[in-house]
Amino acid sequence: MTQARESAGGATAPEPGAVETARKAFRRLVLRARLRQGSSRVRVAFWPVIQASLAAGVAYGIAHYLLGHPYPFFAPVSVWICLGFSQDRQVRKVGELAIGVAVGVGLGDLIVHFIGSGWWQVAVVLATSALVARFIDRGALLATQAGVQAIVIVGLPATQTGGPGGRLVDALVGGAVALLVATLTPGDPRRRPRILGDEATTELAETLELLARGFRSGDVDDLDAALVRGRASEPALEEWQATATSAQELSRVSPVGRRHRSELGDIERKAVLVDRAMRSVRVLARRARPVAGTDHDLLPVAAIVDRFAAGTRVLAEAIGAGRDPSTAREILADTAAAADPRTVGAGDWQVQSLVMLLRSPIVDTLEAAGMSPEDARAALHEL
Repeated sequence: MTQARESAGGATAPEPGAVETARKAFRRLVLRARLRQGSSRVRVAFWPVIQASLAAGVAYGIAHYLLGHPYPFFAPVSVWICLGFSQDRQVRKVGELAIGVAVGVGLGDLIVHFIGSGWWQVAVVLATSALVARFIDRGALLATQAGVQAIVIVGLPATQTGGPGGRLVDALVGGAVALLVATLTPGDPRRRPRILGDEATTELAETLELLARGFRSGDVDDLDAALVRGRASEPALEEWQATATSAQELSRVSPVGRRHRSELGDIERKAVLVDRAMRSVRVLARRARPVAGTDHDLLPVAAIVDRFAAGTRVLAEAIGAGRDPSTAREILADTAAAADPRTVGAGDWQVQSLVMLLRSPIVDTLEAAGMSPEDARAALHEL
């Protein structure tokens, strides 16, 4: 019976109950990460959604009560397409979308009035609207929305929205309301990248805290939890990078964003560095598994990782607040000085290898804290 429960190498097979417990713990970790990231997205999108919803209602009311259109479908549609749930409401971008909707609706209305609806009419209307939009402006959003709205027009009976011409007026009303909202409520292009940066960097800090706990306890399950946490953070890191890149690109054409182009570029660079650090930490968590639960002394490594996590938390707060992370640099520089494999794990090459793996993410995080690549590497002891 004992032999049946042992593998060829002599290791005891895991109990079925332990496997199920580990799976449940894995699912809980992933669920908590998803809930936290979902709550973050709701917080970021809350006010933009409220503003766009109110603006859509206002556009509907103007078209219905002031202009007498019984079903002004395209007024709120135009507002939502132009404003949406994002903070990136640059006037040029909103204007492109508003013109695209109006072009698609107007041309679709005109062409369908003469040639009717059908499969080939869809092709004609789409091609005409897209080409006219490309003639008007080089913006991809304009051509995309013109084509989409033209397709909708072909399939939507004119009697549903006030007849030919009425739909174009509704689209113009919605676009005008959206432009007014975008003009009166200019958003700070740094706000969302800062919030996402705080949350993504906090994910790195919490992963490091789990990793430190695994080193202290020698429990493989704690190390597995750190690895799962690191993998579950990928959507948050990807969203931060995408948002930072988008904000940096928009800053080139936005009068508001142009003033903050330098900081937006810095946030974009931080997003890449923190993502790189997280990847290295996941490698460390995987490599630590064979060493945990043995006679190796991992407490000194745990102390370094704890300090690393503390510095990363301070960095996350600084990114979220948009201030200089000088305190984080000091903590992380001390961490880099402590990550010396000649003194930590001396005589134990397996522990020393873990310290070596720590050095790369520490350097990446130091750079994210504002240190130059040369100074970040110099903070480590030479080998």
